[in-house]
Parts: sequence; structure tokens; C-alpha cells
Amino acid sequence: MATSRAEKVTEFLTCVICQELYTDPCTLRCDHTFCRKCVTGYIQIRPYAVQSKRIPCPCCRQDTKAPHHSRPVEEWAGQIKPSIIIQGLIDTQAGPSAEDTGAKCCTLCGQLGETTPAISWCSDCEVTLCERCVKMHRVSPSSRDHELCDLSGDIKVMKRRKVMCQDYKDEHVKYLCKDCNKSLCQSCCVVYHRKCESIVTINSQVARMKSELALRSDILRTKCHGKRNRIERHQFKIDNMKDDKVAVKEQVNLIAHKAIEYIRQKEKKLLDELDEITEKHIIQTHADVKLDEIEMQMYRQHCQFIDQALVSDCEMDLYDAYQAWESGAVELGDVRDTNTADTRRIDEIRFTPDIDNVQHILDDLQLGEIDVTYGNGLKCSPVLFHTLDATSLNDEEIPFITGVTELNVDGMQTIVVTDNTNKCVKSFFTRNNQACQSRLPLDNSPRGVTQLKENQVMVAVPGSSQIVTVEVTPDLVLLSTITTRKKYSSLSVLSPTSLAAGSITCVDIMDMAGHVLRSVTTHNKETLFAFPSYMSVNTKGNILVSDWKKKSVTCFTSEGKAVWRYPSTGDRAHHQPSGIFTTNTGDIMLIDQLTEAIILLSETGEYVSDVITSQDGISQPLSLCINKHDSVLVTCGREIKTFILT
Repeated sequence: MATSRAEKVTEFLTCVICQELYTDPCTLRCDHTFCRKCVTGYIQIRPYAVQSKRIPCPCCRQDTKAPHHSRPVEEWAGQIKPSIIIQGLIDTQAGPSAEDTGAKCCTLCGQLGETTPAISWCSDCEVTLCERCVKMHRVSPSSRDHELCDLSGDIKVMKRRKVMCQDYKDEHVKYLCKDCNKSLCQSCCVVYHRKCESIVTINSQVARMKSELALRSDILRTKCHGKRNRIERHQFKIDNMKDDKVAVKEQVNLIAHKAIEYIRQKEKKLLDELDEITEKHIIQTHADVKLDEIEMQMYRQHCQFIDQALVSDCEMDLYDAYQAWESGAVELGDVRDTNTADTRRIDEIRFTPDIDNVQHILDDLQLGEIDVTYGNGLKCSPVLFHTLDATSLNDEEIPFITGVTELNVDGMQTIVVTDNTNKCVKSFFTRNNQACQSRLPLDNSPRGVTQLKENQVMVAVPGSSQIVTVEVTPDLVLLSTITTRKKYSSLSVLSPTSLAAGSITCVDIMDMAGHVLRSVTTHNKETLFAFPSYMSVNTKGNILVSDWKKKSVTCFTSEGKAVWRYPSTGDRAHHQPSGIFTTNTGDIMLIDQLTEAIILLSETGEYVSDVITSQDGISQPLSLCINKHDSVLVTCGREIKTFILT
């Protein structure tokens, strides 16, 4: 069983091009993995790949764009990020275990001709060590920091992977240039990155990377859970669609049958009318036939009476016949005509079909309409990832958080908030797996907060007419204070040298020393602002201002030209906007305090959908921000809730 499992793992770690274990594996955009040298060789024998500046996958033919296609073709594969997971599995397979190393002798003693049993394994030097050599290894300056693994137990020892530099093949990659975000060897640091200011060892960044990856893993798990729920909702929607289809079919058949039944009723009415008229006509005609037969019989009798009078020798018989004719007794038809003169008689029955009218009616006949409601599919599903209580030990009152932002300080996700009731700025972070916080008291109640640099924020303190700059280490340190002429409540950084600040009835563009460069108050003689409580800068550099008193959001340029306003009229015109933030895609997230919802607006200020509502767990939301993981942080009283959109 173990052998079979090992064979499967080996097969998984085998390159399909060279049919050997991966050597420096790299994964293309299609998630297929190959040896880096195999990818290079594959590109070189395909001219179309060189011409298109793309790396075709040998398995699925999907292209991967070369990050720097201006470099030689031999370096394209080297630009692809290494597959750390695959390499880790290879290292695990290659690492020695207690079974095959415990019985071996010390490597160093073996070089001296001695056979001393080994008790430890150095993953850095890749040697086995006896008890004496372990002591020497730990006191040696060059190896004192090496990680040793005990071989006394049944322990699987992982072989530490050593990555060699692509430019200097004989040197290990040990450094990281934070300016260029690139791993380096010592020679690369000296030759290519002499002007870079932030070069550190990779080992010094291990804690930060572990913390970041752990957070990313939690986020991905949450997103995976959200996607699973989304798939279930999609499947539920598909089932409902099928049920709705059956119900609509039944409705269509029903209305069609009703229409057909109505036509059949019309048909029956016409046929009944035809039967009635025809029967009446037949009865009248039968009556005429009967009367004619009676008259014909009487005519025959008079003819016989006249004939007898003509052959009679009696003059009186002839006279009686003549008198009967003269008196009109023989003309019985005159009596019939007189009796039936007032009766309407049917002469002919015909049916005149109205083909044109029937065709017109059928053309205009509408059994109904199939109504389709269009939308963007299922809306983003927010998943509550984390809830932070912003209460501190030194708080005198219940915190009321008016502003929030999140920074990444040395790999630590740090949430910075302004506490209005306790007159302070707070930061919350995790250090050495322990939840930590820092507190910076202020002279007055703070309002808006905005990020200035990677580890600096600016805070508006309207009660003191101040704007303070705070360094986040992630502990809070007051760097500077600007005293302003106005009481600013909202802030947003426009550039490293300018910012926008909102006060009552105006938004000022100022430099970092607090000097007002430009005031924006009106546009086309219309007052733009009443109380600009929150603001943000979009991807085009335009300023977005949320005004709860005007009940509007205004987008304008740094020169003061209004671009659009939301909303001016319509059903959405009666909301109460507060916190506002721009996404990486240029869309806008806006808090509507009236409905306790976060709504999504397009870049042009059009309503898209409700993203997070009270049903998702927010209550009395006030401000928000979006971190680099695209998670949404919302302040709700004294709590900061983090949502992941799936």
C-alpha cells in the first residue's frame, strides 16, 4: 500500500516533457507545472511562441504572457514564479528519514575515517552529525543558527530547498529587495540593486510572510465557503427555474385552451343559430306544401263539378257552376294570401364568412406575455469574516468609531480607528499570535482618518481645528500637528503633497502644511455641500464627497469641476449617505444609514445593487474601508466588522 502511494506521488511530481522528477518547477497560468529548463526548450523550438511573445502550455496550449518579453527567450521561463508547493513535495520525498539516516554514521566523522552513529540531521548543511559534532556545530559562528533535527525517533526529515540565483548559478537566493519585490543573491544586491533602500534577508521576513499567508489562507477558506453557498443558491435557483417553467407552461396551455374553448363556443352559437333558422324555414315550407296540397284537392273537386255541369242536360246545374265561379268560391288562394300577408317568410339561408376580420382578430390575439426580469445574476454574497470590539482598557465611555482604515505594517494587518467619544486614535493588530492594541490620546474628538503612507495616517480633529499625522509601527506615534482655520471632519489624500478636507459647506484642497490652495463650494451657482462628512478619491483622481445633510454624493475634480451627483431625483433620492470608499475597479461603496445598507455605485454614479445589508449583520453602520485583500471593514458603533465578498 505504501509503495503504491509513493508511486502515485512520484507520478504526480514527474514532468510530462522530460519524464523525470521536476527540476526547479514552475507553474503556467493554466496551472500546469513543468521543469523550468523544459519550458525554455519547448519555447525555443516553436517560432510562433517567440513571435507572439507568449509561452504556450505543452498540455492544453493555453498561453502564458511573458512578464518581460523584451528579455532573451532563454530568460522567459525564469520570469515565471516557482511552484513552491510542488518543490516542497519533492523536497519531502527527497528528505532522509530516521529509517535511512539513523543507521548511518556521522558524516563529519566519516571524513576522518571514524564510524560514529549519527543522532542529528542538519538541513542547512545536509549532513548527519554525532553527539560530539552536534556540540561543535552549535558553537561554530557559521552554523550556530542552523536547524537540527533529532534522528532518534521515527521522524520524517524535510530537506530544506536551496534556491539558486538565475543570474549567478552558484549563489543561493538569501535576500529580498522590498523596493523591487524580488528575491536576490548577494551578487545581485551588489550589482543590480545598489540604489535600492530596502534590502532585507528572506529569513527576517519569514514571520511576516507566515502571518500574511495564514491570513490569506483564512480568507480563501472563507471565500471557498461563500462560493459553496453561492453554488448551492445557484442550484436552488436552477431548480426553481425548472419548476417555474412547468408552471408557466401550464398557464400558457390553460389560456390557450380557454381561447380555443371561447372559439368553440362561438362556433356552437353559429351552428345553433343555423339549426334554429333552418328548422323554422323547413316548418314554413312544410306548411306551404300542405296548404298547396289542400288547394290542389279543392281545385280538382271544382273541376269535376264544372265538368259535370258542362255535360249535364240540366240548365240549373250549368247555372250553379257558373254562379260558383262568379262568386269567387273557387279562388281559395286569395284567402291564403290574405291570412299570411303579415308573416315574414324565409326565402334563403346563407353563411357569409368574415375571413379578413377573423384573420385580423387572430393576428391581434394575445394569450399573454413571457416577462423576463434581467439582472446581474446573484449579487455578491458577503460573509462576516471577523468582528473586532474597539474597547480599550483606558476607555472612560463606550467607544463610538467614526473612521477606519487598514494598513500592512511589516506584515502585520493593522486596523486604525478614530474613537470619537474617548478622544483617541486606536490601532489593533496581532503580534506573535497575540492580539495587541495601541492607543493615542488627542486633545479633542477625532473624525475622519485616511492613509498617507504605508505606515502613516492623517486624522481630522474638528473640535481643535487640527489635522494630526500619526505613525503606525503598528503602535501609534504622533508625528506632527497642523492647526487649521476651519474645523475639518473628513480627509482624503490626493497626492504625496496635497489632500482634500471637508468642512461645513465646503471642501478645501490644501498642501501638507495646511495651506488652502483652493476651496470648492459651488458649481454653476449651485451650492454643492452642506456637511461633507466622508470622502474618498477614485482611480481617476476625482474626489467623492458623501454629504448626509444634502443626502447626496458629489464627484468633482481637484480643480472644482463637478462630474456627477447621486442621486438627484428618483426613488433613491431619500437616503442618508455616510461612509464612502472606492474599489480597485473604480466602483464605489457607499453606506446608507437610513436603510442600514452598503450600496454599490458604478464609477459614473449609477446605482448597481445593495452589497451588505442589516440581514448580513451590520447595525447602524457609519464608515468603511476596503483593504488590500478586497475585504470590507465596516464600523458599527464600537465594533468593526470585516466582510469578505464571494
